[in-house]
Amino acid sequence: MDYTFITDLFAEANLPQKGILSNVLHKDASANITLFGFAAGEELSAHSAPTPAVLYFLEGEAEVQLGDDTVSAKPGSFVFMPPMLTHGISAKTPVKMLLIQIKSTAS
Repeated sequence: MDYTFITDLFAEANLPQKGILSNVLHKDASANITLFGFAAGEELSAHSAPTPAVLYFLEGEAEVQLGDDTVSAKPGSFVFMPPMLTHGISAKTPVKMLLIQIKSTAS
């Protein structure tokens, strides 16, 4: 059985001085798991994706656009997004965030 084990997820996420860093932790036919580091003030513009996804905030504070709503995320904040929900992220402080994209396994 293939699996991914990371001893310290928090240590894996690097916080850039500028920009956004992404680190793919696992990718296969059923899921794509990416760890993000955002410098303060960075934004991921509004977009949508064809798969369900989860955002889990590990560190920092961000404003998250979810459709017509804007919510404030902090460490421990969790978001489940259905397919095609427009979303965007604006880092108010340096942010570490985990993204889990769930791919369909139906044949």
